[in-house]
Amino acid sequence: QVQLAESGGGLAQAGGSLRLSCAASGRFFSINTMGWYRQAPGKQRELVATITSGGSTDYADFVKGRFTISRDNAKNTVYLQMNSLKPEDTAVYYCNADVRRLAWSNPFPSWGQGTQVTVSS
Repeated sequence: QVQLAESGGGLAQAGGSLRLSCAASGRFFSINTMGWYRQAPGKQRELVATITSGGSTDYADFVKGRFTISRDNAKNTVYLQMNSLKPEDTAVYYCNADVRRLAWSNPFPSWGQGTQVTVSS
């Protein structure tokens, strides 16, 4: 079983910064892609950024140039540095990881519990 524990959410002013962290723990063989998603009230969950185990990254257009995703494979942790925050970035941010439980098993998605990010104008 895999647990994803997010931290670093909170309140920021527009133009400010926050850094989210997500650490994976439990029994597994490896983690492939890790990512961050967000869900604002009344909206569907949407992709924010992803990063592969090799370090390749992908970003949603609305965060390009402002957010940076990174990971520490030794710590099974993914980070999201959020700069130049806007009120429309307000949402619950969820960590996601494609986890391979055994060497020969297919990866399956795991989710964190979410962390609230609120940006005031």
